[in-house]
Amino acid sequence: MRIIEQRFLRGPNFYAATPCLMAVLEGEHTSIPGLGARLLEQLPEMAPESAARLSDCSSPIEALEPVTMELQRLAGAAGSFSLSAAVAGKPEQLRVVCGYTTEQVAGAALRTARDMIAALAAHEAFDHAAALEELKETAQDYAIGTSTGAVVNAAHKRGIPSLRLTDQANLFQLGWGSKQKRLQATITGATNNIAVGIASDKQLTKTLLDQAGCPVPAGETVTSLAAAQRVARRLSASGGTVTIKPLDANQGKGVTTTCTTPEEVERAFEFARKYGRHVIVEEYLRGRDYRVLVTGKKIAAASWRRPPHVTGDGVHTIRELVEIENRNPARGDGHTNILTRIPLDAIAEQVLAKAGYTFDAVPPEGESVDLRGNANLSTGGTAEDVTDLLPEETREICIRAARTIGLDVAGIDIVCQDIAQPLREQRGGIIEVNAAPGIRMHQYPSRGTPRDAGGAIVDALFGEDDGRIPVIGVTGTNGKTTTTLLIAHAARMAGLRTGVTTTEGVFVDGQQIAKGDCTGYRSARSVLTSPDVDFAVLETARGGILKRGLAYDRCDVAVVLNVSADHLGLDGVDTVEELAKVKAVVAQRASRAVVLNAEDDHCVAMAASLADGVEVLYFSLDADNPVLLRHLDNGGRAVYLEDNAIVLADGTRHQAIADVRQLPVTLKGAARYNIANSLAAAAALVASGFGNAEIEDGLRSFVSDWKNNPLRSNLFDVDGVTVIVDYAHNSAAYAALAETARAMTPGRLVGVVAAPGDRRDADLVDIGATCAAGFDELVVYETENRGRESGSVAAKLVEGIRLAKFEEDHLRVELDVHEAIRAGLARCEKGDVLLFGCGSDISELLEAIRPTSPEVAKRIETEAASV
Repeated sequence: MRIIEQRFLRGPNFYAATPCLMAVLEGEHTSIPGLGARLLEQLPEMAPESAARLSDCSSPIEALEPVTMELQRLAGAAGSFSLSAAVAGKPEQLRVVCGYTTEQVAGAALRTARDMIAALAAHEAFDHAAALEELKETAQDYAIGTSTGAVVNAAHKRGIPSLRLTDQANLFQLGWGSKQKRLQATITGATNNIAVGIASDKQLTKTLLDQAGCPVPAGETVTSLAAAQRVARRLSASGGTVTIKPLDANQGKGVTTTCTTPEEVERAFEFARKYGRHVIVEEYLRGRDYRVLVTGKKIAAASWRRPPHVTGDGVHTIRELVEIENRNPARGDGHTNILTRIPLDAIAEQVLAKAGYTFDAVPPEGESVDLRGNANLSTGGTAEDVTDLLPEETREICIRAARTIGLDVAGIDIVCQDIAQPLREQRGGIIEVNAAPGIRMHQYPSRGTPRDAGGAIVDALFGEDDGRIPVIGVTGTNGKTTTTLLIAHAARMAGLRTGVTTTEGVFVDGQQIAKGDCTGYRSARSVLTSPDVDFAVLETARGGILKRGLAYDRCDVAVVLNVSADHLGLDGVDTVEELAKVKAVVAQRASRAVVLNAEDDHCVAMAASLADGVEVLYFSLDADNPVLLRHLDNGGRAVYLEDNAIVLADGTRHQAIADVRQLPVTLKGAARYNIANSLAAAAALVASGFGNAEIEDGLRSFVSDWKNNPLRSNLFDVDGVTVIVDYAHNSAAYAALAETARAMTPGRLVGVVAAPGDRRDADLVDIGATCAAGFDELVVYETENRGRESGSVAAKLVEGIRLAKFEEDHLRVELDVHEAIRAGLARCEKGDVLLFGCGSDISELLEAIRPTSPEVAKRIETEAASV
């Protein structure tokens, strides 16, 4: 069994609305008796439904999907969706799709499942425990921290999208484009860097808080033991106790809370020095340890933090009690669990010694034994919610403290006897202000009411906004690029900074930032992550959907222009019906409206699969189209062509906004396919809330020239012959261009035609027949054979041309593109139209005509460069 193809579909895709791993397996469907039973011995906790399926399984290739899903679950990163399906025409292959939560775990689980199945099929040993432990480590390595996860989950509940910007670090983008916010744990893009620096300097923090009237303990920063002893003597002159800690450590590192003798001061000073040269010696505030979370100008939560402790039962030793407590599923290593395991280290040993215990002592039943002098959750502490107990004065002090330091999100550490009483009355105070405060104590307190601390941070970041910019997804077989550019141009004319992806590149506010076919996941993501984008228009091609899925969870408006045979036989899509399902992925992710072609049955059928509440707007070149008329009778909105006018219809109200003959993109009304694209663009703009005047201005001012829309019906004059340069690459495109050219001239039509080599033989033959029906003269050339032998693509095109009874005298084959263009022009007279189809660049035309018409070539080159 071999994995011959593997793809991570990171967004909504052909199979599901959630991320999936798609793999194609190859291997014989060999029956191995007892294979399922042996697998279940390794995976005894499998869900009953999957176990029943696996118990009857004797085929290694069919076992891979359920085993992969179970391994993900056991690793702690379960997926929620899976399927296996035969690959058409290839009985030895199987397509497996497994949902996932962590991409790296899914990939590793697939490989582990393959190795496990192969070993058990061969009756060989397989170290299941070691493999599973490795998967768990991978899951831990790529897990989202508890605090970060709480904020991200809260954002999702609000409908705010998120993007993880790094594989392992918890750096996220919340929101899109110009509305985005950055987040790492509880540090946000609004967190002041200077404020973080102040908070990390505990002495400076205390100085500023003291100036602001916030109660803080007295103390000094020292760098020598002698100075520490001197400050300790002064602070404890009245019989008090001191706390010693590093100036800039965190998570309780190096802190000793109660020092009363010179020996204890010395030990505490040396301990603190392990974490920094500067050490704080300060007044010890008696009481409990509290943490107050400030988000923006609000108190989000407050917790009483208890040091890690165990309660005696009169039977077990302290060591045994800790081991029992650490078995609590809520405890784990690091910050990905609700609680952290309690360490039995030198610090715990010292704290126990002060209380007269050792690790092997048995405390009396009911006695609580602390194992740390501080209450940080990162060292095993617990928390109890006390939010409702905070007096108004304490709330105001905490908010003032956060604002004084300059933090938008802050953890205020308070020590006092009773948090329900005003601080000053009980000589309580603020001992620290923390940037990037952990919030798991508030989200998941050991006792008390859980507080949505993540939601409070989201509220502080976004207010009532959902962090989304308008997004329009454009798909279909033909016309996607032109429609995308029409919509984006109108939005820019209205003053919005646009982000655009097309087959020509990625554009942000009119500037190209990437070149090439940019109609997939990565390009769309580059737009959505740009802070300079207010409005996104994303051309979304079949290939991008199948290779990586969509880059967005949903779009505001989806546009599906048409569905016709193209790219069939690739990526598991073999029929036009399957291709329509791929295109429908975009439509099904629309949240506001979907624009559909009323003249295309596949598009019309998509209306039944849309989410509830999503509006359908139809467009049509035929004002009497029955689908359009029924829709309008039912009060729907649509855009159609009537008497050369683009008409916006809202039920019974019909408004003409532009004469199509005045739109440059329509070539004076001759290019009906671009009239259709203009109708679709107008409908998308209507659905997005643009006014009629804004739509008209956008359509009237868009020019489909070499600069703005290359290879999309660009016109050039070559010695009186009109040359249309267009990346036509399927039958529908060639038919539409022939119709346009016929409307432009009473003369002859000459086609210089080709097609990409990754089309099926039948599709190439059909393209040839379509060209034969549309043109008077044909010259066939080759471009992008994509694995086929030289001459084979042209031969199939010629086969289709001859099947259409095209006259041999009017057909010529020139495999070289330059020779083909020259041969085509040689067959033209002034007034004729030559279509150069499936070209890749203007240079092909220039190089073809330069030897015989250098002045014309120079003029065209100048025109193309200056438009």
